[in-house]
Amino acid sequence: KKNILKIDDFYFKCAIGKNGLTKKKIEGDNKTPVGLFKLENLYYRSDRIKKPLTKLKLIRINQNMCWCDDIKDRENYNRFSHRILKSKHEKLFRKDNKYDLLIPIKYNFKKPKIGKGSCIFIHITRNYKPTAGCITVSEKDFLIISKLINSKSKINIS
Repeated sequence: KKNILKIDDFYFKCAIGKNGLTKKKIEGDNKTPVGLFKLENLYYRSDRIKKPLTKLKLIRINQNMCWCDDIKDRENYNRFSHRILKSKHEKLFRKDNKYDLLIPIKYNFKKPKIGKGSCIFIHITRNYKPTAGCITVSEKDFLIISKLINSKSKINIS
């Protein structure tokens, strides 16, 4: 099954969560949330990727950066951190290349509800295998997307 990512008026081949789409996202369900969402900053590995052209704020990923996905950590749940947390988290500095480029989707974002899902990113893939809930695109498409979008762009997941 082929999935399509729509950003503004543009379409890209992508992969989504292993268990498809949902309107009722739950942490760990391997589903991608449905809806229209704003995008956050663009994070990138400057040791692997040339500085992307984008109108989004660029953040270089370093070894201490992570994103909390621990339902027991009410203070940090679905939040970015400049330091490795003691609670469960997604490391952004990975051995594989998945997070060499990533944009968090503003899902469950402003005032995160514990257990409603975290770490929903657009990131890169080489094989389009289903994800734990993120949306993946090729590096080439990601770099095109990064040029097209700005802080007012939205992603429509449906």
